[in-house]
Amino acid sequence: MTIHGFASDNRAAVHPRIMAALAKANAGHAPSYENDDGSARAKKILRRHFGAKAEPFFVFNGTAANVLAIRALCDSWQATLCSEVSHLANDEAGAPEALARCKLLLVDSRDGVMSLDHLKARAGRRGDVQASQPRLVSLTQPTEFGTLYELEDVRAICRWAHARGMVVHVDGTRLVNAAAALKTGLSALTTELGVDVVSLGGTKNGLMFGEAVVFLRPGLAGAFPWLRKQNLQLASKTRFIAAQFEAWLGGGLWRELALHANAMAARLEKSLRGVPGIAIARPVRTNAVFARLPRSWIEPLKRTAPFYVWDEDTSEVRLMCAWDTRPRDVDAFAAAARGLSASS
Repeated sequence: MTIHGFASDNRAAVHPRIMAALAKANAGHAPSYENDDGSARAKKILRRHFGAKAEPFFVFNGTAANVLAIRALCDSWQATLCSEVSHLANDEAGAPEALARCKLLLVDSRDGVMSLDHLKARAGRRGDVQASQPRLVSLTQPTEFGTLYELEDVRAICRWAHARGMVVHVDGTRLVNAAAALKTGLSALTTELGVDVVSLGGTKNGLMFGEAVVFLRPGLAGAFPWLRKQNLQLASKTRFIAAQFEAWLGGGLWRELALHANAMAARLEKSLRGVPGIAIARPVRTNAVFARLPRSWIEPLKRTAPFYVWDEDTSEVRLMCAWDTRPRDVDAFAAAARGLSASS
């Protein structure tokens, strides 16, 4: 039996309804550069989710969405506050510094969640000409550990940031998983709390490719159309990104896929929690399970289903569930773990 792995939700196939939308868009000619009817419909849907004043722009990938959002809102002498375990800090190959020309100030976090006190401690030296000036707070929702910022905590961070002339960005590569877990909509996670800009991820949630940068406060997008072009992210045939967003967000598909991925992670956690030798390392809130297991189990379990070793020193591994993770994938992996435990 072939097992779908747990290395990343990036590895999952394209959802059939998304593929059908791509095929439907692949007919005849259409205006380029986001001027087609499909892009207009997709943007209207995004405004339905994020508010009538939202300004959405499509890009190819998550790195571009994050970096260009920062580039649009920060000058070269300013700084972005982000978690020390954030994707921005650890998995963008220095793109924020190289392309956004913005210093990253790393903030302590607990299971990826930054507290307001931690942010306050890192946002000093305001007005000091010797120091990069904090301009943007970037929150990852859900975090790299699959944990969540509670709604009131985001609201408090936004109020604090705005009172100091700062703006708040949400790295929402899996924002739909957070919305499903918190039983709310996308606006309630962002716009209604005071968030200024969102990088909305689609690739990890059933799309072939494509992300959106959504400015939530009027006047913030500014030069973004030119920055996107300058940084090689303006798609000529934007209709193929837009068609995917229309199919994904136009009805309930986004929530259906997110709920399923989250449920598979909950099933995986429950299955592994009772296995002697395995310790669940982080709270399981969305579609990620972090666990510590004996080092000698890693390679045998990888042969059952690929996954990512998060911390070599502690043998902490990351197990990601996706829209197409099946109960039998979870059960087979848990059975392999139980077998290793029994033979230890």
